[in-house]
This record gives sequence, C-alpha cells and structure tokens, in this order.
Amino acid sequence: METLRHVVLFVHLIGFAVLFGAWAAQAFGGTRQITRIMDYGLLIAGVAGLALAAPWGIEYELNYVKIGTKLVILLAIGALLGIGSARQKRGQAVPSAMFWLIGILTALNAGIAAIWR
Repeated sequence: METLRHVVLFVHLIGFAVLFGAWAAQAFGGTRQITRIMDYGLLIAGVAGLALAAPWGIEYELNYVKIGTKLVILLAIGALLGIGSARQKRGQAVPSAMFWLIGILTALNAGIAAIWR
C-alpha cells in the first residue's frame, strides 16, 4: 500500500511540474498566456492531491492544516487560471500581476509540500 501511495505522490509532483513548466515556458518565452497544459497540470495535481489526503494505508496522522492550506492555494491557482483564460477568450491580455501570481503560488504550493512536515 505504501508503494501505491508513493506512486500517487509521484503523479502529484508530475502535475505540479507540468503546471509550473507550462507557466515557465510562457513566462520566459515572451507570450505570457494561459494555456490548456496549465489546466491539465492543475487537474493532475489536484486529483492526485485529493487521493493523497485520504488516510489509506498509513500508520501516522495526516497534517490536515497543511492539506487545507495546499487546497486553498490550489483553488486560488485554479481561479486565476480561469479568470485569465476568460480574459484571453474575450481578446484581452492577462494582467501581468495575475500571470506572475500563478507561478508564485505554484512554487509556494510545491514548497509547502516539500518543507512543511
């Protein structure tokens, strides 16, 4: 069961890597647009994160404050992606602060996962 949990953790990290990688490609490629790949990365990270939050096959207590914090940040990233996508569909540019906040929050969420015990 622990091996399965590690596989789900790996998928969760891949989701954040896809999200952050797609964001970084846009940030440093010059276009600064919201892409579908960012949405897919968020979806992968979110679903795998919810699976990790389930207390299956572990012998220790889960840190629900950490899980809640990561969920709130994930929802904020999703909201920013949704707002940015809607603006793009209307032909407007994504505000620079909103675009950079997506990357900052994604890095923060990964940092919380790695550092907060």
